[in-house]
Parts: sequence; C-alpha cells; structure tokens
Amino acid sequence: MNIHLAARLSLSFLWIFTGITSVFFSFEYSYELLESGGVTGVLASFCIYSGSLLDVVIGIWLVTGKYLKRCYQLQLLVVVLYSLILTIIEPNFWMHPFGPLTKNIPILVMIYYLYVNESQCKHSS
Repeated sequence: MNIHLAARLSLSFLWIFTGITSVFFSFEYSYELLESGGVTGVLASFCIYSGSLLDVVIGIWLVTGKYLKRCYQLQLLVVVLYSLILTIIEPNFWMHPFGPLTKNIPILVMIYYLYVNESQCKHSS
C-alpha cells in the first residue's frame, strides 16, 4: 500500500471513529463540554449529532476516493473550526497531556499534504 493511500485511510478511520464515539460512547461528555461553553438543550444535541454525522460522512467520502481535493478542503475547514470552537469553550485543551487540540496541527499538515499531492498520486497509483 502506498503512503498516500495509507494516510487517506488513516484519516478516514479517525473521522469515522470520532463521529461514532461522540454519539455512542461519549454523548454525555460532549454535551457537558458544550454546556460549559453555553450551548445547551436541543442546540447542544443538534451540534453533537450533526457534527458526528459530518465526521462520518467525511470518513466515508475519503474511502470512496471521489473528489478528494474538495474533501481535503472541507477537512481543513472543519478541523480549523472545531479547533477554534474548542479553544473558546475549553482553552485548557491546548495544555492537555493527551493533546486533543495540539494533535490537530500535524493532522492539518497531513491533510494539506494530501491536498497538494492529490493529482500526482492519482497518476502514480
């Protein structure tokens, strides 16, 4: 398996796993996190479910291999938005030992790398 495909599939796993986890394994934690940022009730539930759905859709989109440049653009936007939202709600995540926000920096670099090299990788596969 080439490194480009491995990177794309690992991102797919990350998006799908986080989308499923937010709803099925840590809904209460996600809700409490949003609540600490002032988002409660139906709006908080909507944010969790829609964010999870978006994550799973991005993960599946990566597996399809279709329109990947658009998918990478969307990922860059979503990771930056999620990071900004979490920075506002829980700025201590930047100092967390497991790096829930700091991990986004290498993820953004990988997504950008895949974006820039997408046309070259299509021809070499």
